Amino acid sequence: MQKRIKAFQNWLVEENIDTAILTSSENVFYFSKFFSDPHERLLAIVLFQNEEPFLVCPQMEVETARAAGFGQTIIGYQDTENPWEKVNAEIQKRVSTVNKIAVEKTHMNVERYEVVLKSYPSAQFISAEEKLNLLRTIKDEDEIEQIRKACELADYAIEVGVNAIKEGISELEIVAAIEYEMKKKGVQKMSFDTTVLAGAKAASPHGVPGAAKVKKGDFVLFDLGVIYEGYCSDITRTVAFGDVSEESRKVYETVLQAQLAAVDASRPGITCAELDQTARNIISDAGYGEYFTHRLGHGLGISIHEYPSVTETNQLVLQPGMVYTIEPGIYIPNKVGVRIEDDILITKDGAEVLTKYPKELQVIS
Repeated sequence: MQKRIKAFQNWLVEENIDTAILTSSENVFYFSKFFSDPHERLLAIVLFQNEEPFLVCPQMEVETARAAGFGQTIIGYQDTENPWEKVNAEIQKRVSTVNKIAVEKTHMNVERYEVVLKSYPSAQFISAEEKLNLLRTIKDEDEIEQIRKACELADYAIEVGVNAIKEGISELEIVAAIEYEMKKKGVQKMSFDTTVLAGAKAASPHGVPGAAKVKKGDFVLFDLGVIYEGYCSDITRTVAFGDVSEESRKVYETVLQAQLAAVDASRPGITCAELDQTARNIISDAGYGEYFTHRLGHGLGISIHEYPSVTETNQLVLQPGMVYTIEPGIYIPNKVGVRIEDDILITKDGAEVLTKYPKELQVIS
């Protein structure tokens, strides 16, 4: 945690930024180990070039924040108090002038921007996102271990879902079976809403589970993730319930070939663009290019979608410590949908696949 703070402080020095006010739950967690969803209330960590950072949160969460391991000053406030007055007082204890303020421009809303601007009318606002993205892109050993555990739980969740498939069961009933077993394993929260889609509904990349019932001849697509000690996993598997058509099998094998090729290509030095193109070319050559309608993958960590975006236009070079998804798909509207997704860790020698559930086509009888 202190190494992360120091690395960010070095950037503040380099850019001559007096203070940073970071307000997203994810970045507060990154620097403090304290995670909270404060709803409309203010949650922030405030950092400086050399001075002690401080955390501000609702008074009712101060002890939780302290127990999480943040050893610096924690400022609590009651619902009847204006937290920005306390923030300004703490800033003024540490720095005499504020000419540059780093904020998360994609997270800070207009109301809060105007409040800060009123206190520091001559200050220049600098975006902190690029630096934060770069810091969070390279995971340390502790982060990797948490993600690895989250992936183990995701593998088990897929197993539970596959075992729950039977004639007439609904998508939501399978979701319930998965999440019930996850709670029994001690999982407090999934990375995102668990997705189970049957038949033609699997052709919607962001489809929503409902009352649709599984029937013979369906593909059943699972997309889910688990949060373990603040870190996410993300896995997709598609299985067949009974015999499926030859066309459906061809779609599946094409997606699998593309996914395996991108996994095999993952190594330090390759770009995100090259990785995306590796999978996309296979799908296009098979005649399904128009049905692969999204990027190949995304970064993974505290957030389910992190930097970098693995697209055919991103020239970012992969480095050891990066964790991202590889999830090609083919979605033929009203007919068939297949996606296969793994979580990948770049190592100094190549890559480690963190999600282990089998990918060969499973036919559930």
